[in-house]
Amino acid sequence: MKIVEINEKEYKDFFDKSSYTHFMQCYEWGEACKGKGLKPLYLGLKDNDNLKGICLCFVKEMPFKLKYYYAPRGPVLDFNDKSLIKEFSITIKSYLKENNGIYFKMDPGVVLHTLDEKAQPLKEGINNEWFHDYLLELGYSFKGYTKLFEANQPRFTFRIDTKKPIEEIEKSMNKTYLKTIKRSYNYDLEITNDYNNDTFYNLMKDIANRDNFNGYPKKFYEDYDKFMTQGGKSINITIKIYPDKLLKKAEDELKDLETKVANKEIPEKKMADTNNIIARLKKDIEVFSEYKGNENGIVSLILICPIINNQMWTLYIGNNSLATYTFAVNRSYYEAMKIASEKNCKFLDLFGTCGDPGTKEKNYNGIHEYKRKMGGTYTEFVGEYDIVNKPFINKVLPIMLKIYRKLRRK
Repeated sequence: MKIVEINEKEYKDFFDKSSYTHFMQCYEWGEACKGKGLKPLYLGLKDNDNLKGICLCFVKEMPFKLKYYYAPRGPVLDFNDKSLIKEFSITIKSYLKENNGIYFKMDPGVVLHTLDEKAQPLKEGINNEWFHDYLLELGYSFKGYTKLFEANQPRFTFRIDTKKPIEEIEKSMNKTYLKTIKRSYNYDLEITNDYNNDTFYNLMKDIANRDNFNGYPKKFYEDYDKFMTQGGKSINITIKIYPDKLLKKAEDELKDLETKVANKEIPEKKMADTNNIIARLKKDIEVFSEYKGNENGIVSLILICPIINNQMWTLYIGNNSLATYTFAVNRSYYEAMKIASEKNCKFLDLFGTCGDPGTKEKNYNGIHEYKRKMGGTYTEFVGEYDIVNKPFINKVLPIMLKIYRKLRRK
């Protein structure tokens, strides 16, 4: 067998028929990532003319014609076939030698364990430790199991089983979380699949500023929409809010309630609940008054979800404070669950959490708790593995990159 570059049709045909796929290995993802400045390479593992596996990797070219390669959630092949894994490993090393490659890094979409709430493997859960052991036996370099977000991709996630109806999915949700979803219906949210790149980018910038992280270039999101969404590999969940209508609704409801209270039409035993409703309506009026004059509504949230081969992920979300107040954020994830269930997807992957639920690092614990409340299965992937062709250069590569970047800035 050998590894060769293959054309778009060959790649897509194999990908669409494979059972071992991830959106980060589809052809469209590679094209979209050009917007990040990445260079995709589409490889095929061939036995004569028979394609046995494929791999999208990103190649980084360096001085002296050196290169290194990274395959996110790849390759795409039958991971239960040890002989195929071995052939891929042998041939990718040959490919590195032929192309002056320093190393090839991959983080296969193989689940290592399913976990309990303390991040311990479930006794009756998935256990693929054999896969890790076999890669080490084949000579892969492994730097250890990461717990936070140190690797290129999240090593932990929550996956919601969406092979069942939404009514069954709801039973696994945190009750308070489910209540907020139901409360979102009070705000008459308009949900569509519309997309505007400028709007999404501005919403993403709002989150980046609030949470102190750097987003991707605007060009990437534009290319993502062009290749992934328009290519049928992703969908948008867009929520528009109409503050003018909600302001009038709250004012009318408040006036009606206050009249009933003044006329003593509310039974004494219901006054506590009534006062809570009045307080909420006053808060609604305060919030929506700030957005008065937006009769055409405000797009307050866009959730981007890759959906490939009966699998779905929640990847990027942009939202403003109005979406948070109206529970549109929680509602968007709920809508994603409904879509995944209606399409009979195997799972909805919430794409990323930490492996240390009690961590004090940044806001990782808050992210973990938020996603945990949706009721998915806590899931651990195997991690990153390298095939090293030039050990010495690989060892000094971090220093070389540092010097190279300094020279480029001059």
